[in-house]
Amino acid sequence: PFYYEMKMAFVIWLLSPYTRGASLLYRKFVHPTLSSKEKEIDTYIIQAKERGYQAMVRFGKRGLNLAATAAVQAATK
Repeated sequence: PFYYEMKMAFVIWLLSPYTRGASLLYRKFVHPTLSSKEKEIDTYIIQAKERGYQAMVRFGKRGLNLAATAAVQAATK
């Protein structure tokens, strides 16, 4: 009971410039958690960047091979 009413009150509390609820939650919970895990997050970002680069190179090579095969087949016809 009162789920939607509590949800609306919470959202209003978060968004209200008078209560600054979102700022309070960020300062008390989100920022300390992110700060303590900063090195892990940076490591994951670097890994994702490297994997993304490797994937683009792999798909680029595959695309060039397909284009070259199609060009050779078109030239032989």
